[in-house]
Amino acid sequence: MNTRQIIDDSQGPFSRSATFNSDNSCFSVGLEDGFCIFSSNPCELRMSRSFNAGIGLAAMVGQSNYLALVGGGRRPRYPQNKLVIWDDVKQKAAITLEFSTSVLGVRLSKSRIVVALLNSIEVWAFSRPPERLFIFETTDNPLGLACLGQKLLAFPGRSPGQVQIVELETGNVSIIPAHSTPLRAMTLSPDGEVLATASEAGTLIRVFATSNCVRMAELRRGVDHAIVFALAISPSNNLLAVTSDKSTLHVFDLPHPRNSAYRNQQASFSDEGVNRKWGVLGKIPLLPRVFSDVYSFASAHFEMGEDGLGPLPPLGSALGRPPKGVIGWTDNDTMVVVGAGSDGRWEKFVLREGEEGKRYCIREGWKRYLGDGS
Repeated sequence: MNTRQIIDDSQGPFSRSATFNSDNSCFSVGLEDGFCIFSSNPCELRMSRSFNAGIGLAAMVGQSNYLALVGGGRRPRYPQNKLVIWDDVKQKAAITLEFSTSVLGVRLSKSRIVVALLNSIEVWAFSRPPERLFIFETTDNPLGLACLGQKLLAFPGRSPGQVQIVELETGNVSIIPAHSTPLRAMTLSPDGEVLATASEAGTLIRVFATSNCVRMAELRRGVDHAIVFALAISPSNNLLAVTSDKSTLHVFDLPHPRNSAYRNQQASFSDEGVNRKWGVLGKIPLLPRVFSDVYSFASAHFEMGEDGLGPLPPLGSALGRPPKGVIGWTDNDTMVVVGAGSDGRWEKFVLREGEEGKRYCIREGWKRYLGDGS
């Protein structure tokens, strides 16, 4: 494969997007003049392509040679209402889809292409010619939120704060009234049985069983309002990671409906609690609920960079500011956090157990993936 200097620009390298593939083994980056792909752990450049035009969003199909591309930047390669499935072996577009409005998010599998538009989600068969399978109306979804599992698809409902869960084989839809304010982030567990959501308030993460839409837990990120950047569930389906504009990565224990100890685990979340920040105060009647909520068992600081401040960047969007705090679990104890922009960074965090069983989240390494320095 041809490799190149990532960006030849007097203003220095700038990434428009950073997106993990389905198993988090790689992340793809949209650039002002093309795209590139890095391995997640360790962070190493695998390949890059120059179009001399901007890519606002690049997303890999597993570990295949196909990528979804959306134009962006100062000189977009494609109109932002066009989605191109790029065949990197043949160095040309394999599938092209055009829409009436901008493409705000894309989720991919080997059989399906999911496209998030401002007020709808479209599901297409990954075939030539492509076939549109479903279209669903949503409330305004400027962040392009959608989660694609093997059997389920989750995305915002028709009212702010709602989630729609669709069975991909049948098209059957379930509705979860997750929050009273618009959704900010959401994720499905790798096995598709758990959904976690956060709203624009950014204080609580709610956890639901997808089989019956029952709320299993409510986890407190913090007391102050925050912009949640990303949610991600571990390969073992029992840990949840959260990043926000507080530059903090939080890790929570997560209940799971198939866990043989689920009932006991539920009791710990609702009664005794394994991560009660305020200890015995949580058992005193009439105190505010913040004292009895479940908090993360570990946290760590991650770097947002200079362009991580200001208005919120749409995650995975071809428009707006570049995303920050994108999380990828590479194994059950290791997370990679990446961000785009002029200070595009890769950071590796590991979970370690200390004295008396206390668990810690430790930053083990970092680098600027578009430039020198580590």
